[in-house]
Amino acid sequence: MDYRTRMRDLREDHDLTQKQVGAILNKSQQGYSHIEDGRAELKIDDLIKLCKFYNVSADYFIGMSDQ
Repeated sequence: MDYRTRMRDLREDHDLTQKQVGAILNKSQQGYSHIEDGRAELKIDDLIKLCKFYNVSADYFIGMSDQ
């Protein structure tokens, strides 16, 4: 599983919109959408913020672990 799929799944599992998660990263809904859709790359700083927000490890987030 690639990180974009996990990113979308985590967002949907928490009943959040792209706009809400984008706000956590100080991005617009469109900016966040570009990351989820693969038109932009996820920066390390944003990965760390999302891992802390969802309380998951980076290995889980990027698909290297299912735990």
